[in-house]
Amino acid sequence: MRRSVLPGGLRVLSEQVPGARSVAVGIWVDVGSRDERGSLHGASHFLEHLLFKGTKRRNALEIASVMDAVGGEMNAFTAKEYTCYYARVLDEDLPLAVDVVSDLVTGSLVTSADVEVEREVILEEIAMHDDDPGDAVHDSFAAALFGDSPLGRPVIGTVDSVAGLSRSAIAGFYRRRYTLPHLVVSAAGAVEHDHLVRLVRAAFAPLLGGTASPAGLRAVSPERAAASTVVARERAGGQTNLVLGTTGLRRDDPRRFALEVLSVALGGGMSSRLFQSVREQRGLAYSVYSYASSHADTGLFGVYAGCAPGKVASVLDLVRFELASVAAAGVSDEEVRRGKGAVRGSLVLGLEDTGDRMSRLGKAELVHGELLTVEQLLARIDAVTPDDVRAVAADVLSRPLSLAVLGRTGRADLEAAVR
Repeated sequence: MRRSVLPGGLRVLSEQVPGARSVAVGIWVDVGSRDERGSLHGASHFLEHLLFKGTKRRNALEIASVMDAVGGEMNAFTAKEYTCYYARVLDEDLPLAVDVVSDLVTGSLVTSADVEVEREVILEEIAMHDDDPGDAVHDSFAAALFGDSPLGRPVIGTVDSVAGLSRSAIAGFYRRRYTLPHLVVSAAGAVEHDHLVRLVRAAFAPLLGGTASPAGLRAVSPERAAASTVVARERAGGQTNLVLGTTGLRRDDPRRFALEVLSVALGGGMSSRLFQSVREQRGLAYSVYSYASSHADTGLFGVYAGCAPGKVASVLDLVRFELASVAAAGVSDEEVRRGKGAVRGSLVLGLEDTGDRMSRLGKAELVHGELLTVEQLLARIDAVTPDDVRAVAADVLSRPLSLAVLGRTGRADLEAAVR
């Protein structure tokens, strides 16, 4: 893994993977939905769409055609704290990928006509998202945990916020936030670092210069205290989707590896407590799992289940019982052993893909501020002890619970689930 900083604060990272014939390259921007204030809700995701609509050098069809012609993949995604535009191509087509992705990130026109067309597309995307309760319930859970704050709002925006975004507001957000100190180029696969740097220099040549340094990590606010909140949305259907959980750990918390192991032991596989208790022994749900995610200053830990409306009360009782049991007594040494093995395996198997390696580089630089080798990551997982897992369980799982429910509740006492 190698890192360079170009004039103006643009960072370039690469990881050469022996034997690979493909390369994934991404441009990361340290802006996401939590950076949107007031009427800008949804602007980051709106920009993700608009940047593919055309630049001074290429229209939308040409952007798509040049990548299709070499069998390449190109896409983007927006998160709460960052946005990424990426391509995956054969090694010989890396110059094209760098040129196209950098062109759309730095040279988008953001025309009024394109804004209106993509507004309708995003409204359809919101409708599609809302029609999938298994996805939508996670937005409701974020709202329950973080309230009417940027972290509590959906990344995609709402019908009202997207309808109200003007071309001038989106273009201004683009100009202010997409600057060199806030950009990171990462690539992994069949890539040689010095060659990548030359390609990036050529692609960004008109913008390079000056004495600006790379932007620092996101400022950390005081950690939000957990509170008991219920967000319930009634809707027809044969299944009710729910998430019960609490605040988790911030991104730089050294206990995050222990929390990953805890999540696997509690609800991360077919041998986990929740899967065995809720599905295998009682048949109350087809899908049940736990998960953890982190932000710069806070995080979340949740348990998801999808069940028939008449089983909501029973599922909530069982999930609460397991959470309380693990908070009080922890998990066994054998559960920790299996959890560590699962976390290790997931990490290594994920790195078989050049896209995952590219993402790891970008997040390490932009989000974590720490670039660890695979061996260093595995060593941190190996260092987790049963006592570490029990300690983080006693902390996180003893916090006040919040609940999100999407669907019919079968007369379940939802407030009782968080008391």
